Amino acid sequence: SNLNINDVLGNYSLTLIDALDTLAVMGNSSEFQKAVKLVIDTVSFDKDSTVQVFEATIRVLGSLLSAHIIITDTKQPFGDMAIKDYDNELLHLAHDLAVRLLPAFENTKTGIPYPRVNLKKGVPPDSHNETCTAGAGSLLVEFGMLSRLLGDSTFEWVARRAVKALWSLRSNNTGLLGNVVNIQTGHWVGKQSGLGAGSDSFYEYLLKSYILFGEKEDLEMFNAAYRNIQNHLRRGREACNEGEGDPPLYVNVNMYTGQLMNTWIDSLQAFFPGLQVLIGDVEDAICLHAFYYAIWKRYGALPERYNWQLQAPDVPFYPLRPELVESTYLLYQATKNPFYLHVGMDILQSLEKYTKAKCGYATLHHVVEKTKEDRMESFFLSETCKYLYLV
Repeated sequence: SNLNINDVLGNYSLTLIDALDTLAVMGNSSEFQKAVKLVIDTVSFDKDSTVQVFEATIRVLGSLLSAHIIITDTKQPFGDMAIKDYDNELLHLAHDLAVRLLPAFENTKTGIPYPRVNLKKGVPPDSHNETCTAGAGSLLVEFGMLSRLLGDSTFEWVARRAVKALWSLRSNNTGLLGNVVNIQTGHWVGKQSGLGAGSDSFYEYLLKSYILFGEKEDLEMFNAAYRNIQNHLRRGREACNEGEGDPPLYVNVNMYTGQLMNTWIDSLQAFFPGLQVLIGDVEDAICLHAFYYAIWKRYGALPERYNWQLQAPDVPFYPLRPELVESTYLLYQATKNPFYLHVGMDILQSLEKYTKAKCGYATLHHVVEKTKEDRMESFFLSETCKYLYLV
């Protein structure tokens, strides 16, 4: 009955699949091979499960493709991850899952997909016509990779069509996108433009798709989006390391007017310094990262939502998210400043101190009180631990 959980878990060994490439990156070939065999022998997507298209794509489809590429990579950069008698089983599983997700892209007037799909029956009859920008516009990396591995352009085409459809709906005035859209009418139901939940990965995928596939239009869209973000969402002084006024901060505004909508930021925004590193805006990345790290220092975790005006958490839980760690890793790679090794160690020690449980690590229910929830998201092993290890 808990939609929040069922929607993601999907009854298909989510954590096992999501963590495959972490085992490989950490050089643990025996466990990687064992886990891959377990997936091949036990996982099936022929299930009466209704899942989020976005979560199934980034956590399951992406992980199957990563593991497949690691197994078949002739260079074997992580040690010997090859698997005897491997016959592209993970690629076939990924293909099977993607085919089950395709109905989400049918019967939508805009080409923007439905947010949920039943793996057996397609789009549920009582489906909502509303989806968030991040959920609909962050499928291109995985779908594009699948298309290229299979030599079948269908998957990349539907994902790219969704991105272009969202892009075409941006405001004529500000160039910004909202956070919730009606997939039939193209009408913006959520008019908030920001870098957090509902929007975050749309921007991330524009740039990462360009890095991966080299398609000019992805970079052009990203550059235009980045300019509009700097023009309308960034508050604070002009230069991040000097001058008068507050250090820079990215706020949530109305997509049409650029007016401030609220005074909170959410923990997902901590991915943005990493994205700034990738585009080459390292100075700004350093500043923004420092802001999130300061919040982490205060609580030993990042609250899901933080009110910068009240300087207190608005939504106090921390589900072991990776965004701050990913930005820390990318900043270390870009600057080689040992400060980021210190940040990584600090985050690691907080996790050990506050989130470690008898069997795994637990979501913090409240970052101030340090109470726990009986829940460990798959991204803890697949991303948070991996980036900490890479740092």
